Amino acid sequence: MINKLHVITFMTVLTLVALAPAQAQTYNVLYSFPGGSAGQYPIPGVIQDTLGNLYGTTANGGSGGSDGYGVVYEVTTSGIEKVLHTFSGGSDGEYPYAAVLRDREGNLYGATNSGGNSEQGGVVYKIDNAGKETILHAFAGGTSDGCNPFQGLIMDSKGNLYGTTNGCGAYNGGTVFKLTLAGNETVLHSFAEGSQPSYYGHLLMDKAGDIYGVLQVGGSSNDGVLYELGAKGKFTVLHNFAGGPSDGQYSSGSVAGDEAENLYGITYKGGTHDLGVVWEVSKEGKETILHNFAGGASDSCSPVASVIRDSQDNLYGNSGCGAYGYGAAWELSKNGTLTLLHSFENSPDGENPFGAELLRTAKGDLYSVILEGGTAGYGTVWAYLP
Repeated sequence: MINKLHVITFMTVLTLVALAPAQAQTYNVLYSFPGGSAGQYPIPGVIQDTLGNLYGTTANGGSGGSDGYGVVYEVTTSGIEKVLHTFSGGSDGEYPYAAVLRDREGNLYGATNSGGNSEQGGVVYKIDNAGKETILHAFAGGTSDGCNPFQGLIMDSKGNLYGTTNGCGAYNGGTVFKLTLAGNETVLHSFAEGSQPSYYGHLLMDKAGDIYGVLQVGGSSNDGVLYELGAKGKFTVLHNFAGGPSDGQYSSGSVAGDEAENLYGITYKGGTHDLGVVWEVSKEGKETILHNFAGGASDSCSPVASVIRDSQDNLYGNSGCGAYGYGAAWELSKNGTLTLLHSFENSPDGENPFGAELLRTAKGDLYSVILEGGTAGYGTVWAYLP
């Protein structure tokens, strides 16, 4: 049971059990979180520096043990962890569900879901090379600001940060915001009441400065939306998800893009088996379902983490089901063939990839985290080396 991890109820599945042959020896657990001060329950994925070190956050743990407010950590490829910051709650922020972002100087940026000022709407923070934390913005909530961010941040060429909040704003449906490194915030868009920005992943920005993202609920069928927020502030719905056997429902995570301006993503439900889909939407707004998740031992199901794309148009992701029922990492080829790269086996592997985005290197190595399981039950950092 995850202490204080109040994410969303319709995504607490991934418990089907099946048996299948053993996995190829290409998967390695780099680090198993022991809990307590080292952190526990990593939700988002990891990022990597030029030396191969990995960086991420845990939802809980830290100075308060299992009741702690989370940590920012570094894990080397040899499996040595260093806690870079322990959140203390209050003005410091608490529950860093979002992944971290790293700039060229090695500074880390992220957001916490709560804490901050008296409104407890969360913060955007910076951690420098010396481990010093600076609060860049404390969300004030109400109609003039957002509150309670879940997603990670992106940075433009000028060093400005962009992200979403899942509450507050002009219509109480969350916001898209821009934040300078000096701490000046601008609300770029307030979502309609009843909308729900993605809890996982991050926004996508193209070369023109246009932003792309998804809503998990909202839109014409209340089944989610793919949207574009132009550099000049124009908000456009690119696709309304309709659910049912022919479309996805409840899109989540980051949006991936290619050179032809096609966009890619996943939904948690909908499709032929109501276990989610991988979708493509062209720049003209035409949707194509690339894969209907079928569950069971040879397929995956119910994804909430983002897809990523390689230069050959293959897509990769994490989701539930798989050979042992604890989730799987998969590859979807450009011709539509889904391959399970690794099925998680609880201990020592870990279980429940939840909202963890994959990191793929130029060599094709994959890195990510898994929420629970491992040697102590508090999650792992792992590598898949093809």
